[in-house]
Amino acid sequence: MSLPRLGANVPRRGNRLLRAFGRFMLWVLRFRVEGEIPDLPKFVIAIAPHTSNWDFAVGAAAMFALDIRLAFIGKHTLFRGPFAAVLRWMGGIPVDRSSPHGVVAESIDGFSRSHRRVLVIAPEGTRRPVARFKSGFLHIARGAGVPVVLATLDFGARCIRLGPTFDVPADIDTEVRRIEAFFSGVRGKNPRRV
Repeated sequence: MSLPRLGANVPRRGNRLLRAFGRFMLWVLRFRVEGEIPDLPKFVIAIAPHTSNWDFAVGAAAMFALDIRLAFIGKHTLFRGPFAAVLRWMGGIPVDRSSPHGVVAESIDGFSRSHRRVLVIAPEGTRRPVARFKSGFLHIARGAGVPVVLATLDFGARCIRLGPTFDVPADIDTEVRRIEAFFSGVRGKNPRRV
């Protein structure tokens, strides 16, 4: 299985067993990963569409297969019981979505405290259909001074596509509309939720 190569600056997990497990899971799920990951120590990945719990399984398989160390934001109610420790080990950060401005500030602070950090965010912020993407991921990237990598989770083509990578411009509202258009033709697991 051919996968994008990571440059020396990208944070890695460094675990061959997890890498083999991730490759196996991608094979079982019949998914492939295409595109490029920038050779940078810090960036935000915006992945869409987010329509199913299966998105997490595919994303975790890709994370392990690529041997990349990621941080991801999840609603705080997921971080309960025995799964809390596993989610945190995987890079999960629990957030209370009732205070989104706090999430942006905490995420920017997380970048400033880390030498290497890749943060994955679903711009929809939920699996339910949304009229507009949330702009928090762009505010995080701009505040932290890091680029954004767009990643499609295409169940129609059974593919995660990485790229393009860009710096966040001053006009975030226009950029959100451009990003929504980029993801508009991508088929999620549950197309009715897009």
